[in-house]
Amino acid sequence: MKEQLQALQQEALAAILKADSESVLDQVRHHYLGKKGALTLVLKTLGKLSPEERREAGMAANEVKEAIGDALLQKDQELLSQASIIPGVMDLTLPGTKPRSGRLHPITQMCYDLNDAFLSLGFEVFAEDEITSEQYGFDNLNFPPEHPARDSMDTYWLAGSEVEEGAKRLCLRPHLTGASVRYLQRHGAPARFVYPGRVYRNESTDARHERAFFQYEALIVEKDFAFASGLLLIRTILEKVFGREVAVRMRAGFFPFVEPGFEIDMQCLVCGGTGCKVCKHVGWIEVMPGGTPHPNVLKAAGLNPDEYSGFYINIGLDRLVMMRYGVDDVRLFHSADLRFLGQFR
Repeated sequence: MKEQLQALQQEALAAILKADSESVLDQVRHHYLGKKGALTLVLKTLGKLSPEERREAGMAANEVKEAIGDALLQKDQELLSQASIIPGVMDLTLPGTKPRSGRLHPITQMCYDLNDAFLSLGFEVFAEDEITSEQYGFDNLNFPPEHPARDSMDTYWLAGSEVEEGAKRLCLRPHLTGASVRYLQRHGAPARFVYPGRVYRNESTDARHERAFFQYEALIVEKDFAFASGLLLIRTILEKVFGREVAVRMRAGFFPFVEPGFEIDMQCLVCGGTGCKVCKHVGWIEVMPGGTPHPNVLKAAGLNPDEYSGFYINIGLDRLVMMRYGVDDVRLFHSADLRFLGQFR
């Protein structure tokens, strides 16, 4: 038995020495040490020996197994060390390549930052479907029947509902403001909530406009709400988002769903107020309309306008992102160009 084991060891060591690849070495390993390997077959014959012979043969078999195992390990390390110089094999001495990792889109990041800012002030985050109706997109918001925003040149109406009216005439939401009525109908007042989302307008694109873009609305409805608190809210939110005080101004403006209504501008951060194509060379850029909810809007929500008042703003989310990063063309953020988007952290 001893002679048989020694011959097996010499045979195995010779085969290991000749192995010139990992695959060949694996074949040698299975041939000698596998469940049906040569050494295993020898060990199965130990039961035929006397107790004394069995003990000596067992010790010799363990020595052979250990010697073959050590030789396999040494050869394995040798092949790995040679991998860098074998043609067509990966060079293990080269530094690794860092895997590409995803990150938030800058518009999504801005939305999350606004959510954090408003949540810290006690607001709730609300969402609704991107398909709405004429009732919630226009009727409940005090848009007159002949208002141009109802035309197909501005709004994407869904095919098949063109002849319908009110709740049965469907469209891609042209703004988020209809969600204010929907929320108040469900939850009542007092209320303070925000609702971010994508909206759709049938208009020409340029550096400041897209057909599908993001808005971020906020609404407070309470009894005896002070209008001055609305301006303080705007200043506070912009300061939280940009990390510093931002110059803002309010101009009188008309919107069917607010009375009184205002255009709210911030100083252009792309040019620092000196004038550029983004701000049309005036140093200011409109970022949101705002004002007090119109009494007819409150009535549509089931509230008494003599009892409730509040403050509403509609933030142009895309434009805030332009201001944050100093980018002068909003279309770049919707281009899906990873070379552009990959620079934002």
